[in-house]
Amino acid sequence: MASLSGDESGSGAEGNVLVIGAGVSGLTSALCLRQKGFEVTVVADQFAPRVTSVVAGALWEWPPAVCGHHHDQVSLDRSKIWCHQSYEIFADLARDPLTGVFLRPVTFYVQHPICADERLQRKVDELRSKVREFKHDSSLIRDNGVNPRLGFQDAYSYLAPMIDTDAYMHWLLGEAQKAGCQIIESQVTGNLRQQESSLANRYGVEAIVNCTGLGASELTGDLVSPLRGALIRLRNDGKTLPRMTQAHCVSQDGSGEDRGFIFIVPRGEDILLLGGLAEPDERDLEIGLHNYEPIREMYQRCLEFLPILSGATIDAAEPVRVGLRPVRLQNVRLERELGTRIVHNYGHGGSGVTFSWGCSFEVAERVADLLAEGE
Repeated sequence: MASLSGDESGSGAEGNVLVIGAGVSGLTSALCLRQKGFEVTVVADQFAPRVTSVVAGALWEWPPAVCGHHHDQVSLDRSKIWCHQSYEIFADLARDPLTGVFLRPVTFYVQHPICADERLQRKVDELRSKVREFKHDSSLIRDNGVNPRLGFQDAYSYLAPMIDTDAYMHWLLGEAQKAGCQIIESQVTGNLRQQESSLANRYGVEAIVNCTGLGASELTGDLVSPLRGALIRLRNDGKTLPRMTQAHCVSQDGSGEDRGFIFIVPRGEDILLLGGLAEPDERDLEIGLHNYEPIREMYQRCLEFLPILSGATIDAAEPVRVGLRPVRLQNVRLERELGTRIVHNYGHGGSGVTFSWGCSFEVAERVADLLAEGE
């Protein structure tokens, strides 16, 4: 397995660190900190399966993602570094079936020739050197059975990590525990900066890492808003549907009228996910095929796109999963808060899994620099 510390030699860092939050960002940060040599305590009031990370579509994507919300070049450049680092780790983890990580083909479809879109052409050119088995070929549209009436003109594909979040979050928590992280179920509320000293004393730490997702609004006063998403779960067992082992995606068109996008991704060995939705400032999780028209529209959109899905069976045990992506206008906040020993790592939107390892490597480096100042 690749070095999870991002440093083959290891730094032998010393010190005690509190990580708040046990989603994919929190647990991965904790594991990277532990790999670097720190003593780590993880405190959270929610653990899998009661975290947004379990709901995530968890398809690795080069930024900006199909539901991406990057608004500035600096943020985009940083996210590409995190993304590439994560790709290498996930590709390595895919060799172990216990991780829940799979390396499978994904194809992205475009309504116009890629060469006619400067930003998309640049994205494709970057991808060539970052991923395995990259292919740019419009014949993918026909070969993959996409409805020809929809008028797609171009496509590209590559091998992408696809994460079964149920298995992966269980594995990640286990790895953190095996590495020696102390796991505590408790809730941290109120302004984090104001209670920095009391938290440090209570848990015996010299630094705090904030990985609280939507909860960061309360802890920091920053605006982190929900972007609601939903995924329909189909049985992918080779019975009512030929077993699918590749993903298919179509980005939002940028018109401002799009209520969703197309997201078809195999999950684990026997589930196929259909999406997706991107609904700002919606918090209600009690929506589904039976009571919410946009989810039914999402389902029909996927069936129209890939007609072979029409005979598939919806998973009776759990037909739909709904979750809230933590979105921040300025995108990911990964920085030390000035005048404190707090490092923030939140606001990942729909890219929490994709960025997780890269962001966590940077968290560990920032904590190391922070604590080195006091030596």
